[in-house]
Amino acid sequence: MNRTRSLASAALAAATALALSSCAVNEMGLDDSGSTLDGYIVGAGSSAQGAAQQAWVAGFQNAHGGVTVDYDPSGSGAGRDTFMEGASDFAGSDRAYTPDELEEGRFGRCAPDSTVIELPLYISPIAVVFRLDGIEALNLDAATIAAIFAGDITEWDDPEIAAANPGVALPDLPITAVHRSDDSGTTENFTEYLNAAAPDVWEWEADGVWPFPGGEAAQGNSGVVDTVGNGVGTIGYADASRVGDLGTVAVRVGEEFVPFSPEAAAAIVDASPIEEDRAEGDLAIAIDRTSEQAGVYPIVLVSYLIACEQYASPENVEVVKEYLAYIASEEGQQAAADGAGSAPISESLRERAMQAIESIGA
Repeated sequence: MNRTRSLASAALAAATALALSSCAVNEMGLDDSGSTLDGYIVGAGSSAQGAAQQAWVAGFQNAHGGVTVDYDPSGSGAGRDTFMEGASDFAGSDRAYTPDELEEGRFGRCAPDSTVIELPLYISPIAVVFRLDGIEALNLDAATIAAIFAGDITEWDDPEIAAANPGVALPDLPITAVHRSDDSGTTENFTEYLNAAAPDVWEWEADGVWPFPGGEAAQGNSGVVDTVGNGVGTIGYADASRVGDLGTVAVRVGEEFVPFSPEAAAAIVDASPIEEDRAEGDLAIAIDRTSEQAGVYPIVLVSYLIACEQYASPENVEVVKEYLAYIASEEGQQAAADGAGSAPISESLRERAMQAIESIGA
């Protein structure tokens, strides 16, 4: 009986100590993760960032148990509109705002006359994907890719395709080209490549909206991949993280054909300059789509995290800053690489991004 009373007393003392400890933690504003940060922020935009955002949200919320981050992968155009309308704290976009958009735009949650910061924190190749039974890879140059999507090359055994793929048994089969139905940064990056690298074939300027009728349209990266995968003789373009078991194209760069990879995507970004005449925290990159540097992959998507430099309200500003800082960190970039196959940014780009994030206030 004495031993039982002793055990009971010890259990009561332990429970009391735990309760007092919990009270002390609560009074300090700490959550189970040991973080004092709390709040709720909303982002929307790039579907290409979807898998990376899932990894970022999980890692950030694990470190800050009092924070909730919601991200809607509604597409880049929708994300930019949502941010301008003031319905989100940050946006994901597969292109930066144009100078005209920045000059004319009023960003709902930003302070009057505030600039926006645009951080290229998600770098991924855009894969040209196809479905042909028994063929897993093809070589194509820019002019041939442009002619296929423009509808000028309509059969898989076309001489232009055959010339780049000796020994490959190309089928006598019609080509069905699949493009995005929504306003998409992936489309804008893809059409920018076609216009820059094959201007004699691709007459349209870069645009997030597919420039002409024809072919087959699908919503989002996942829609394009599903449509290509469920067809026969289909070809499309999508963020490389969504490729799965589809066939993929190696793109001609100089005298070689370069398959997509995170390393090749990072190489073209490091070889390209920051756009001129931008605010200090606006890190929009002018991708050199016609580079002939060895080992670069020119059909690359540089996707941005966009925020106000100065918010109209201080509410959740620290959460936005900490979330963007996590994304830019080595840990955040590795989480995206593991979860989405993206290319980690370089150390020099990380330093510039961190400086821009530090400038955020209210």
